[in-house]
Amino acid sequence: MKPEEMNLVLKKLREEAGKVLVGMEEPFELLVVALLTGGHVLLEGVPGTAKTLMAKTLAHLVQAQYGRVQFTPDLMPSDILGTSV
Repeated sequence: MKPEEMNLVLKKLREEAGKVLVGMEEPFELLVVALLTGGHVLLEGVPGTAKTLMAKTLAHLVQAQYGRVQFTPDLMPSDILGTSV
């Protein structure tokens, strides 16, 4: 993909996300960067700050599968990975 085409795609992603998310431009940009670079993301924050909505919105926009892990004090790696670590 040419840089101009990628820029257009990113602009469209920002516009569509802006219809749902308000004031989340920087975290959304970082989420997109992680997606494009194959990285992982841990969204932290107090309840009600649109973390789940932001992740669901990006997944919907790029037609990806959405998954979420609710962390608790007793959560073990095997609960997520399905095997002992």
